[in-house]
Amino acid sequence: MVAANAMRHKRRKAKDNENNASGGQDMNSTGQVRLASIVLGVALALAGSALALDRGPVTNLPLPRFVSLKTGEGNVRRGPSLTHRVDWIFTRRGMPLEVIGEYGHWRRVRDRDGMGGWVHYSLLSGSRSGLVEADLVPLHARADAGAPVNARLEAGVIVAIDRCTLDWCRVRVEGVKGWMVKQGLWGVRAQEVFD
Repeated sequence: MVAANAMRHKRRKAKDNENNASGGQDMNSTGQVRLASIVLGVALALAGSALALDRGPVTNLPLPRFVSLKTGEGNVRRGPSLTHRVDWIFTRRGMPLEVIGEYGHWRRVRDRDGMGGWVHYSLLSGSRSGLVEADLVPLHARADAGAPVNARLEAGVIVAIDRCTLDWCRVRVEGVKGWMVKQGLWGVRAQEVFD
């Protein structure tokens, strides 16, 4: 949207300048090609810089992204170093967290409630987990609402996520496996698909 607006502005400005220089006549084909080249160059530069912002400067992994807490306890600091004070402690192993920033060995994370801070990367795992958001969510044998129900999950239960389609995620918890509707799970994006 920003790039499109910038191109429209550039095009208008360039045409106005050409009209003024040629006594109000339209641009010739050489001027149009030159203008198109400039507009394309600006658009590509803007698109490239926008894509660069979607990657972490340290890991080159997507930002934001979901990870899980590797340990049963993890200090959440105000800044990215051991000298920064601990604001609170995450205490649930496997808890899904969203990485929203990187600095050296530190990752800026937030939980489902938006609370967060800086955590050392060694406390995080790339294994995917999710937090069940609604109460008594059915865990189906297949990715089908008509499939038999293996279990019902309470709100706040942490599940390991094995894979996700557009609408369903295959999860496991305490030896029980099954499929649940993705919409009731925090720790995965709506359009995210993975095996």
